[in-house]
Amino acid sequence: MNLYIRYFNHEALAHDVAEAMAFLVSIGEIRVDKNVEDRVGEFWESENTYPFRLKVNYSNYVLFLKTDADSIDEFHRLEQENKAVRTDGKPLSNSERKRVQLEALSTANPGWYEGTVVFKRVVVDPVTNKCRYIDTPFTVRCKAESPMDCYNRIIDHLKSRPELDPRCQYPSVRSSSYTYKFVGA
Repeated sequence: MNLYIRYFNHEALAHDVAEAMAFLVSIGEIRVDKNVEDRVGEFWESENTYPFRLKVNYSNYVLFLKTDADSIDEFHRLEQENKAVRTDGKPLSNSERKRVQLEALSTANPGWYEGTVVFKRVVVDPVTNKCRYIDTPFTVRCKAESPMDCYNRIIDHLKSRPELDPRCQYPSVRSSSYTYKFVGA
């Protein structure tokens, strides 16, 4: 996981907290101290995927986003794909957005994928004999024909595991609980 950092027209992609601090120091208006470094470090280590804003003064902020992109160009390309805007500039309807998303997931690109599914695992309390659901991440690298194929292989594997209760709930391929990254051919 990397950090995309933006302050007005200044932007950088940091691979660790030290790089993020070096970028902030390079901007003269931002005062960097131990508190700033601690807050950015906490965001880096947290499971939080929402943007983090660091207040510079009463109305200006530095924006931090977690991303899987390895370069600024890759980050911008991913952002453009996520915007899903038609050429005429109008936003896509929900049905069009779903169609675009499904096309991206089913586009053939054979190779190795790293897929992560966060599913609801059933855990039975032995004392009360009641069930509860726990978010359980499962990450795997597999050879697949497309992101959709990667998802299907993960779900098929999880469903075939005898130690998992059949009442476990698995996310949709389009949900934010399924993420993937193309590793290589």
